[in-house]
Amino acid sequence: MTRTTRRGLGGRALPLVLLILLAACTTERPDEPEDLSPAPAPGARWQPKPGVSWQWQLTGKLDTSVKAAVYDVDGFNTTKEQVDGLKKAGRRTVCYLSTGAWEDFRPDADAFPKEMLGKGNGWEGERWLDIRRLTELEPLMAKRFDMCHDKGFDALEPDNMDGYRNDTGFPLTADDQLKYNRMIAKLAHDRGLAVGLKNDLDQIPQLVGDFDFAVNEQCAEYDECERLTPFITAGKAVFHVEYEGKLAQWCGRSQELRLSSLQKKYELDAWRQFCPPKDKDKDKGQD
Repeated sequence: MTRTTRRGLGGRALPLVLLILLAACTTERPDEPEDLSPAPAPGARWQPKPGVSWQWQLTGKLDTSVKAAVYDVDGFNTTKEQVDGLKKAGRRTVCYLSTGAWEDFRPDADAFPKEMLGKGNGWEGERWLDIRRLTELEPLMAKRFDMCHDKGFDALEPDNMDGYRNDTGFPLTADDQLKYNRMIAKLAHDRGLAVGLKNDLDQIPQLVGDFDFAVNEQCAEYDECERLTPFITAGKAVFHVEYEGKLAQWCGRSQELRLSSLQKKYELDAWRQFCPPKDKDKDKGQD
């Protein structure tokens, strides 16, 4: 999973007045309102709208008690029965998969040729993929996407989609990344699944038309959340998470930008704090 570890606002103290002004964004809210994202019309893809609530859980026992409209969960470890249960509760589901890095703990790990594996991406058991090898990668990813479709997921979150900006061991270019990311989007759409652009901020202008929503980590920490505005302008949700600092430090700006924002721990277990959308009542029915 592509995540950075630099510290942002975590060590700074905010003035008392500012903390009071952001009180609505502070801690866990047991009174979180019920939120749902309507199912798409028959034959249409689901399209999450700006401000829709979400939960992102990739580790630990799945907690289905969160009232968020959208659950983003591990595609391999989440069962069809769990997806069905969430669907019956009115939740939309996103299938998390690593599409830009190889993971030695996945059941299909042996299907990836060794010459396709590059340097480690900073996470144990993970190595960057040579995304230039489209002909070989397409059927491998298609099989994974079939799994997500067969389990009943509404959408995909493909991770590690910005290898060209990292030291992968391969001479990847921006054009290589655009070709690969568009292939991923097409494979998802061919199966009736929505698909999100994970991070890859530099290529948002070229890819906002190919993807149905965005998933971002730490844009507040690095002062780059405004770069996600093209998705919001297009009426597409931005699912955003921060790990460092306090929710009150960045929630106000997130509300202004209409991001769907969470404070999470790096292990991405069930724990979450959420930043409630501004004027939620006004946006009812649009999620």
